[in-house]
Amino acid sequence: MRNETPSMPSKMRAALEDMRENILIARQAVQGLTFNQFENSRIYFYAATRCLEIISEASRRLPQSFRERHPSIPWEAMRDAGNFYRHQYGNVSETRVWRTIHDSLPALLTIVETELEGLSDP
Repeated sequence: MRNETPSMPSKMRAALEDMRENILIARQAVQGLTFNQFENSRIYFYAATRCLEIISEASRRLPQSFRERHPSIPWEAMRDAGNFYRHQYGNVSETRVWRTIHDSLPALLTIVETELEGLSDP
């Protein structure tokens, strides 16, 4: 039996699905909370930060052509943020995580969902 690697469309679909799932979870983690409640809850903060790590990692699996189609997204910053969350975890700001979820993820979700709709079924 031959060990086959997934095709580019299926890899891209998997990355986009991971991104969508974690965008939705991150949004759910802050839903109904004030910033003060979020800032004072390690559980919600950790959950949201973990989602951003996964989004960052999944974005690395997207082809360059995809990133070039969507220049409004700061892909390099997204990639670098994942490393920061993992390696500089003691310096991660609740304010930055909150703002990312509220200010950056809605546009990213729109792109991810539009792209997923455009992919053919696996």
